[in-house]
Amino acid sequence: MEVFRSCDTVYLWSGAEIYGADGGDASSAGDKAADQAEKTEGAADSDAKPSTTTSDRHISIQTKLEGLEVLVDLNGAGRKSCPLCPEEKFKACYSHKLRRHLQNLHWKVYVEFEGQMMCICHLPCRNLKPSLSGDQASGRHVAHYHCVVCSVTIARKTDMISHLKRHVNKGETEASYSGSSDVQYEEPAPSGQPYEIMKELGTNVQLLPNHTTPQKSDTYFNRKMKTNRQLVFCSLAVLAEERSPIECLDAFGATGIMGLQWAKHLRSAVKVTITDISDTCVKMIKENCELNNIRVDGGSRGPRGPEVATSEVEGTPIATVEVVKMDANVTMHLWPFDYIHLDPFGTAVNYLDAAFRNIRNLGIISVTSTDTSSLYSKSPNVTLRHYGCHIIRTEYYKELAARMVVDTVSRAAARCNKGIEVLLAVALEHFVLVVVRVLRGPTQADESTKKLRKLVHCQWCEERVFLKKGNMVDETLPCNCHGSMPGKTAVQLGPLWSGPLFNTGFLRRMLSAAVKHSMDDIQPLVKTLICESDCTTLKSLVHGSSALSNQVECGVVIKTLKSGEESGQAEQSGKRKSGEESGNVLKRMKCEASLDHPPFYYSIHRHSIRGMNMPKLNKFLQYLTEAGFRVSRTHFDPTGVRTDATLEQFKSVLTKYSVPTNTSVPQTSVSMDKTL
Repeated sequence: MEVFRSCDTVYLWSGAEIYGADGGDASSAGDKAADQAEKTEGAADSDAKPSTTTSDRHISIQTKLEGLEVLVDLNGAGRKSCPLCPEEKFKACYSHKLRRHLQNLHWKVYVEFEGQMMCICHLPCRNLKPSLSGDQASGRHVAHYHCVVCSVTIARKTDMISHLKRHVNKGETEASYSGSSDVQYEEPAPSGQPYEIMKELGTNVQLLPNHTTPQKSDTYFNRKMKTNRQLVFCSLAVLAEERSPIECLDAFGATGIMGLQWAKHLRSAVKVTITDISDTCVKMIKENCELNNIRVDGGSRGPRGPEVATSEVEGTPIATVEVVKMDANVTMHLWPFDYIHLDPFGTAVNYLDAAFRNIRNLGIISVTSTDTSSLYSKSPNVTLRHYGCHIIRTEYYKELAARMVVDTVSRAAARCNKGIEVLLAVALEHFVLVVVRVLRGPTQADESTKKLRKLVHCQWCEERVFLKKGNMVDETLPCNCHGSMPGKTAVQLGPLWSGPLFNTGFLRRMLSAAVKHSMDDIQPLVKTLICESDCTTLKSLVHGSSALSNQVECGVVIKTLKSGEESGQAEQSGKRKSGEESGNVLKRMKCEASLDHPPFYYSIHRHSIRGMNMPKLNKFLQYLTEAGFRVSRTHFDPTGVRTDATLEQFKSVLTKYSVPTNTSVPQTSVSMDKTL
């Protein structure tokens, strides 16, 4: 009984039933369903081991009504219990009444998904939380459905339909989560439950049942971070083209999905190290390596030196990954790396100093911050404590968060006499990703710190401009709100990063890597970033003149060489890159550096005029371009417009091409006169 008292609730997942009762109810319906499935006796024995197979579904998921009837021998004599209801809810009855109960209650309200019927379940799968004394809380069990894709339990039918639609939109099907029949698991999870198999980018990982709640499971996994993982992978693939092999670090492994994707797809071009402080995570990472046929080079190690390619020794493993149980700060202080990815649970400010301590010259550091409450100015006291910045809620709050993270990264690099070049800064709903290249030397550090400035923001019209040294606040803003409005309207925010947030050439090579590795999900996002970095629209990109031939791919121009002589020069430059690596990278950085895109953006809905129908967004971009301004869309806001025009010029163009909403009033009045 102690085994079940440690769980204090009932879990059903992918057909593996775990039943627990505080009173030792030997006649419960869950025990009878388990007896029927496994053909065993002794239902009252609470120490029986649960099934660990992941291919079996829950008994409430059937294809036909006969599937429910098969669970109970309706042709036999005597009273029988319902397999989907507890004994206290539906007492044992005869076959004709039980058949009517199954048809009218459980089967009548099913939810269909790809031929599978998810019937309503009344078993104690969603018990109330236990009390502090450890006893099961009293109360009725909630009727629910078991998802055929991810095995989650949802109470309402409409919520289950919406849940399945999200699976379809993400491309997640039953095959992505069902366990492979040829993979055997010898031991269950620590909670006594089976593992869940998830496949992403051709990489399989095992997940614990509570992988979405870090408080209940050490191995945290978030499916919404798929875009983040693909962007990080593409940035690493671009660095692998510059130098090979590169030593990369996934500082917070959890399930190890990111490091395994690096090793599985880039093979010998990378030497992957995955670290985590949790014993459960390290064990899970090693099991996931075996699941993907990747050799584990675990344990403590000495100073890193030239390593022999161990992936070719045995012949069977496709790659080698080093798994280390160590704190991230200690790992980054001990060994140097070419690529470091920081993705802690929350803010990453506690690990930036250690990351810049041993990063190699021209290496790349990617930082993922998920503390959206402090980044999006919902907790200003936490923002000031972690990032040392003062911000308020504005229409451009997402770019404000990205520039604040880059500011923190730049100050951490300057403390180590290093500068940064921002390659990519993305702020989506649930995370902020910043990818920077490290430039060694105090001169580079000084150049980076010069781009850290205060931002002057007008709280009335939301005009904004970076404050230059020696300027008065009221003289900086181009608006006249400080003179026409009573009191002070301007406020200083920051300090923030005032330089560019994107590198056009790096983004183009990321797009090529995304196409090469069939990452269709992030290609539209990368194309938007390319246009945003140049502050131009797709049409001007396509029709722009260039000395190189323009090869249009999916609406984005990819520059290619024309003649064979130029291709020969390219091959020679490629040979030269292996000899003079750092020099060529610096030259490429100067060639790829485009004009600085205008900081921040304006929302067309925020500045629309009341009583006027504003033009379509694409038409409005064309009008601004014809007026002589640089303009582009932004990934930060679907209604945002990035332009070098001031707010007054922006509003004048918007007013010029807006149409009054009451243009149809005279026509209606004439028609009314005719009827009269």
